[in-house]
Order: sequence, then structure tokens, then C-alpha cells
Amino acid sequence: MPNQAVILSAARSAIGTYQGSLASFTAPQLGALAIREAVKRANINSDDLDEVIMGQVVQGGSGQAPGRQAAIYGGIPSKVPVMTVNKVCGSGLKAVMLSAQAIKAGDGHLYVAGGQESMSNTPYVLHGAKTGLKFGHKQIQDMMILDGLWDSFNDFHMGNAAEYTATKACLTREMLDEYSYNSQQKASKAIKEGKFRNEIFPIEIKQAKGDPKIFDTDEGPRADTTIEKLAKLKAAFQKDGVVTAGNAPGLNDGSAALVVSSMEYAEKHGHKPIARIIDYTAAGTDPKDLFFAPIFAVRKMMAKLNVGVNHWDLIEANEAFAAQCLA
Repeated sequence: MPNQAVILSAARSAIGTYQGSLASFTAPQLGALAIREAVKRANINSDDLDEVIMGQVVQGGSGQAPGRQAAIYGGIPSKVPVMTVNKVCGSGLKAVMLSAQAIKAGDGHLYVAGGQESMSNTPYVLHGAKTGLKFGHKQIQDMMILDGLWDSFNDFHMGNAAEYTATKACLTREMLDEYSYNSQQKASKAIKEGKFRNEIFPIEIKQAKGDPKIFDTDEGPRADTTIEKLAKLKAAFQKDGVVTAGNAPGLNDGSAALVVSSMEYAEKHGHKPIARIIDYTAAGTDPKDLFFAPIFAVRKMMAKLNVGVNHWDLIEANEAFAAQCLA
């Protein structure tokens, strides 16, 4: 199939924790590093690119067209158009889907798709300041929470949505903590065994004195996590709740990029794809049920392909809150 979308390369940064090793990099700077590395690994001529598509959720304070910043700083010629996508947690994957759709439609043959985020650098905003604050107190809001972690429809934090999910799915605190413990152990084991080594590109971080620090290992996983430690944590979002800092996601900085092409382009230029994009789906729910949405997306995909869940040898799903994973 000439319009079959394939992946020629993939590269990601190690994931930095909030105000951690990558805090000195803006989201476009992180995106630029991933784009440059993905293009290098694919060994393509960047002049051939039809478009760069990058996902970024909290764009305020990043400057105009953050995706285009990342592309140009990442060595992509200015003639190549760029689009920045915001689909909250699905932004990066939506960028990949859009690339595959464009190839399938015959609109192009070669794309860079990925995502970039720096939660460490999200700014604060003071609404009403432009028209003048005439009397009384005014709240400064954290754009990381306002634009990234707050349900605009139900006026609550994503952590409250996780609490709602746990209640609806009859999940106990013990179940959430056990899942989180196992997840931490799996991640720590994979890091120790070098499972992520090939996908991560090292980043040099300048130091006040001495040689640069090389950052190439995910900061979030905690190998010393125990069930006992998790059990001691207090509920983070509501009194007597089950969601804690230990079974909730971290706040992170990082980037990733893929080079996506048509099979026709890959064969013509002698590239060996590392994967094919067979299909894709998207599904929506009531906003408060957002953590159940993957269920409907998978069902939609199975119906589209006429397969059952046992069709896949490996399923990789976003691990946000443990409540989401278990639901």
C-alpha cells in the first residue's frame, strides 16, 4: 500500500520531574531536541518534510507558535509548515494520528510528529489586570492547573475526577496503592535493565562549574517505593479519599518525536521502517468520565478491525492515575 503510514524513527528525552533536571529548558527547546534526534535517526533529508506536527498542552508563556519554534530550533527548514496540537493528554498521539491521516489521504509523504511539555515553566496568570483591578483581592492562577489539570465543565481538579472514577469503578485505596507499587517496580526494573536506553537521547545540561551533566534516565520512578510507604500517604484531593500523591501521576518535563512516512517514500529512499501504523480511533465521553474514554476507544478500534482484545500481544496504555488504569 503506497499510502500505508510507517514509522522510520522514534526518539524521546528522559522524563524530568517537576523543577527537576529539565527545568531550565522550555517546551519548545525540549521539542527541538527530540525533533533533531528523530530526523538524525531516520537519516532523512529534512527538506523533504511535508509538515511537522507537535502536541503541547499548556502553551501560555511559550511564545508564538511553540511547535514551529521547536521545528526551526530543531534544524527543520523554515519552508516546512508546522502545526501545534492541543488535545490535552492525547496531544502527542493526535499529532501522530494527523500525520498518518495526511499520508492516507495522499496529502504528503513525510512528517515529524511528537509532543513537548515543560510543566516546570508554566506561568501564573492574573485575570482582569488589563482592564484594571479597582478594589479587593484578586487571585493569581497557575496555568499548569488552569489549562492542564482543571476540568472546565465540572470545575474540579483531575485528581477529583480520579476520585469519581474510583468510586464509580468500586476501587479501594489498597487496590490503587498495589497497582502503583507494581508500576514503580516495573519501571525501575526496566530502567535498571536498560530497556529504555535505545529510545532515549542524552541531554547535556550546563552546570555552574565543571562539565555538563548528562541527563539520560527518567527521574520519576522510585525503586524504593513500598506498599507500606504508599499506605502512609494522605488523600490529596478530598477528605477520606483514595487518591494520593503515591497513586497519582507526577508533574513532568520532556519531549518525544517520530518520523512518519508513507511506505512509498520509505521504499523509494531505502529506509527500513521500525513499525507500521495500522489504524487509529478516538472516542469521547462526558467530561467527568474522561478516565473511562480509553475503554470506548479500544472497543471502537476492535469493532473497526473486527478483532478481540486477545488480538494484541502487547497493550501500552497511558498511566495517569492508578484509578484510571484499574477502571
